[in-house]
Amino acid sequence: MHDTVRFENAAGATLVGVLHQPDTGHAHASAVFAHCFTCTKNLKAAVDIADALASAGIAVLRFDFTGLGQSGGDFEDTHFSSNVDDLVDAAAFMARRVMPPAVLVGHSLGGTATLSAAARIDSVRAVATIGAPAEAEHVLNLLGDDLEDIEKAGSAEVRLAGRPFRIRRDFVEDVRAQNVRDGIAGLRRALLLLHSPLDEVVPIDEASRIFASAMHPKSFVSLDRADHLLTDRADSRYAGQVIAAWAARYLEDREPAPEPARHVEGATVVHGRPGDVFLSAVNANGHAMLADEPEDYGGTDLGPTPYDFLAAALGSCTVMTLNMYARRKRLEVERVEAVVRHERIHAKDCADCTSKEGHVDRLTREIRIDGALDDDARARMLEIADRCPVHRTLHGEIRIVSRLAD
Repeated sequence: MHDTVRFENAAGATLVGVLHQPDTGHAHASAVFAHCFTCTKNLKAAVDIADALASAGIAVLRFDFTGLGQSGGDFEDTHFSSNVDDLVDAAAFMARRVMPPAVLVGHSLGGTATLSAAARIDSVRAVATIGAPAEAEHVLNLLGDDLEDIEKAGSAEVRLAGRPFRIRRDFVEDVRAQNVRDGIAGLRRALLLLHSPLDEVVPIDEASRIFASAMHPKSFVSLDRADHLLTDRADSRYAGQVIAAWAARYLEDREPAPEPARHVEGATVVHGRPGDVFLSAVNANGHAMLADEPEDYGGTDLGPTPYDFLAAALGSCTVMTLNMYARRKRLEVERVEAVVRHERIHAKDCADCTSKEGHVDRLTREIRIDGALDDDARARMLEIADRCPVHRTLHGEIRIVSRLAD
């Protein structure tokens, strides 16, 4: 499963990535993938490696560094240090969206950046590099005769992989100031190096330098027939499978997730085991997900709570209904957002409740409508929100019929 995601880096630029999730809907770990210099997240090797990790139950974010691909910002203003910062911001996004990343994977200069970024990301336990140089300064070899022009003029346009890029003196000075190898010795993370002896961009001697600098546990795998970009899909898929198998040794041991719930047409199926505590597998008419409770309540927080699902039902129905009304009336509505919260309150604190004793369940719905609407139109939209089918169901008579299956 792939989803396009966006997040803001520390410099205020919007970075765009693709999040790979296991088909089961449940990831037991997460990873961030860093692409090569002037490449993008859509390099075939990056996609294949992310797919391989997702197939092994690891959610993966591959994203474009600032100024590349679909990400915002100006490439001319970036350097190696800003790439490392982007990686740290990407890890923070994964911590919010899925879980803190335990694995970093980097290709070429992206691999060098992961070696630097790992020390700043506490959750990382394993780092894998593919065709990575031991020092960031190695990238200057790609600039050739243009390097002298950059240093003299302050910047110059160079062609890399057939595309023009403007490189500034700041970039050159930044990579020369790095000392990645000294940090490798104190990495304190499991390290896997994948490198091809046929690599003509980054010689395999660079892998030897990294390996010699690193402490154990460290491993090396030869991509014996691969080129630098792993253009043969057999090589990129193999690399992904090797990384997934290797990383499994260093990921936190967890109880296996429940088997996906079966698909019953037109129904929602939920199952779980006593040993899973609250964790349950859900199949909502063909859409797989998990339900759970927060850790504070004894759960593992791997999915929404039952009341989260209830709030989601009301919120999604509200948004669908209002957008449908806006289309029919041709209103200038750009976006509708519903924030729904569930809470239990004392009946005596509810002035308009029928019950006067005990507790009352209250769903608070805050609706945001972006667009050029006057006050009357907004008031009418609020009235329409109360007509969404789930709202009517919750306010109407509900009967729940239960029976034991054969």
